[in-house]
Amino acid sequence: MRRLLFPVLMWLASCMPAATPETASRAAASLGDLGPLPAMKTFPRTQPAPPAISNTDLARDVLDLAFALESGRPLEQFSRFETPITVTVQGEAPPTLLPDLDRLLARLRGEAGIDISRVEDAASNITLVAVPRDEIRRHLPQAACFVVPNVSSLQEYLSARHSRRVSWTGVTRRTRVAIFVPADAAPQELRDCLHEEIAQALGPLNDLYRLGDSVFNDDNVHTVLTGYDMMVLRVFYDPALRPGMRRDEVAVRLPSILARLNPEGRLHQARRLPATPPDWGASVQTALGPGTGPEARRRAAAMALGIAEREGWRDHRLGFSHYAMGRVLQGSEPEAARRAFLRAKYAFKHAPGTALHLAYVDAQLAAYEINANRPEAALALTAPHLETAMRHENAALLSTLLLLRSEALDLVGRASESRRLKLDSLGWARYGFGPDWAVGAKAREIGSLNPLKGGRGAG
Repeated sequence: MRRLLFPVLMWLASCMPAATPETASRAAASLGDLGPLPAMKTFPRTQPAPPAISNTDLARDVLDLAFALESGRPLEQFSRFETPITVTVQGEAPPTLLPDLDRLLARLRGEAGIDISRVEDAASNITLVAVPRDEIRRHLPQAACFVVPNVSSLQEYLSARHSRRVSWTGVTRRTRVAIFVPADAAPQELRDCLHEEIAQALGPLNDLYRLGDSVFNDDNVHTVLTGYDMMVLRVFYDPALRPGMRRDEVAVRLPSILARLNPEGRLHQARRLPATPPDWGASVQTALGPGTGPEARRRAAAMALGIAEREGWRDHRLGFSHYAMGRVLQGSEPEAARRAFLRAKYAFKHAPGTALHLAYVDAQLAAYEINANRPEAALALTAPHLETAMRHENAALLSTLLLLRSEALDLVGRASESRRLKLDSLGWARYGFGPDWAVGAKAREIGSLNPLKGGRGAG
């Protein structure tokens, strides 16, 4: 299981709508005086940045990712598929699934050097099983999607779920894996599941909070595979490694592998970020996850922040601790939440590789500026992050930034620009948030911040 349902990426009310059985008609949908919603927008190309990391740090990361599970349980042997690898799709695939899957597989071939392709044959190595979201939650309530070894269908998984057959601890050479994804999720959430779960099926079975530029991190900030992630997968499938190797055997081979694959890594200074105490991750999940009351959330957020300060962190984890506190306080103490977001921004600005983190924080801060009738400040906060959201293929974030800018333009009297930007944002929102009712809810939510429309606050 990789993609959890705790709303770490929430800004304003949410980064993705809650599940609901309601389905709106796209043909008849409209948003107030804007008329019918525009067509869904998608990203034309991927723009991954090459990893900026020392080979010393990268070797440590590969070992920690390969030789432990997310639970912390150690793995004795290195495991992967033998190529070529085939992928097939079962179930009712929504229209965006196959195009997004084909783009991902093309990236894996080109950037990670993995021989992987989609086939129609049911007997494939990786089977993507598209099922209703409620079916996933019935079996794993906190998961948006999950991956299981040695099965190819939901029926197989259910019959074997309490046996060692579906335990990764016994897997050395991967041959058959099933990935369960929500067929009725927003296109972006489904795409994110493809990236995270296929990456786990192919490579790392662990997540590390210390990784700032990676999907192999349970904070869910990055949701499409980064240049760093592709490098990790390239290392996993290097011919110098083979399934069944012990940790010390892999460690001996990594320096020469990385010298070949990442020659720039010899020029970067090692950061040697400290490990993350398990209590910090547990506190973050309690603070931002489902099923926790307000006081418990606040205590958990305070504990996470206390751990970050006690550990002396100066990396993205400190900024995320402040961000989590802001999210927890936003509904009850908006001014205290704003101060927490400002502290998060300061921490992220002084840590490398945090452009996407900063985009989330400045979206929050821009909402306060709009509600306080300071539109120029909101425009200045959001402007630097449009390209960041585009580069990271985050339509939910991009549409939110555009909607915030639309309200700011409305406040300064630039009505025609405001309307054009709102229409642009809605095309991205259809990919990021999914059904038309969710797109409309997001637009109305951000519109309610506008004091000229009766806005009451940013929380």
